[in-house]
Amino acid sequence: MTTIETPPAAAPPRKAATVTRPGDRVFANLSRGSGILLLVVMAAIAVFLTVRAVHAISKDHGNFLTTFEWTPSLNPPVFGIAVLAYGTVISSIIAMIIAVPIALGIALFITHYAPRRLGGPIAYVIDLLAAVPSIVYGLWGALFLVPHLRGLNLWLDDYLSWTLIFHKSDPNSAPRSLFTVGILLAIMILPIITNVSREVINQVPKMHQEAALALGATRWEVIRLSVLPFARSGIISASMLGLGRALGETMAVATVLSASPVLSAHILDPVGGTFSQNIVAKFGEADEFGRDALIASGLVLFVITLLVNGTARLIIARRKEYSGANA
Repeated sequence: MTTIETPPAAAPPRKAATVTRPGDRVFANLSRGSGILLLVVMAAIAVFLTVRAVHAISKDHGNFLTTFEWTPSLNPPVFGIAVLAYGTVISSIIAMIIAVPIALGIALFITHYAPRRLGGPIAYVIDLLAAVPSIVYGLWGALFLVPHLRGLNLWLDDYLSWTLIFHKSDPNSAPRSLFTVGILLAIMILPIITNVSREVINQVPKMHQEAALALGATRWEVIRLSVLPFARSGIISASMLGLGRALGETMAVATVLSASPVLSAHILDPVGGTFSQNIVAKFGEADEFGRDALIASGLVLFVITLLVNGTARLIIARRKEYSGANA
């Protein structure tokens, strides 16, 4: 009886050893260290703000969240952020409502409608506008924008005062209001949102657009069905980047707004204030406790900014199917 010997099983192929170059290791360690350093700096800022804020809030004889006044120099001190939080949120919302559609329209015009010899100069001018200092915008707003908004304010008061939002209590008052601040902030964040949106739209694969055109889609249908879904997460990121600047803008708002501790639903009235405007206006004359109170308001702005960025990340994560990696 003959036995058949089975050949030994072939050994599995060895995996090629990955060779890490010294430059790659150095770059990886530097990147990791930069990320850790950023977290440490953010944590240090949060701890500093929290310690100084707790010291101020513990001696506040008003409700920090609902008090309208800002008088930390009185004895006893009374201050709160109700007016500041309202003014910051409302002016930023106005800025986003105005800036985002216009910025997206400009980005689409440059990338899909304008000829190259026209789109290039427009993009260059927008890049220059993004580099203009905020104090220049503030001076322009105070000397040019405020006087020229009187007619618009009166028109809104005449035809839309029934909404209460556009009601103007004193028709003769200067238009140094949250509405003016919102328009100025919209002009300031417009270049940022436009530039980032344009770069994202330029990353849309040409094959997607050419395939849609081959199926008989019009240019607008190509944009609606191929471009915007792919670039949606990037456009949201650009909008949140602009919102971050609108929330923390200081000098331009302080130059334009006539701040007062009054909370009003009429955005055309020269009342209200913002966190950044209040800090820059009160910091020079504040004593040590007053600076702690201003730091407490800065902590609230810090938290609001973190919440906005976190919300943006959640929105982008939910729509990751539109990102470039999965397109």
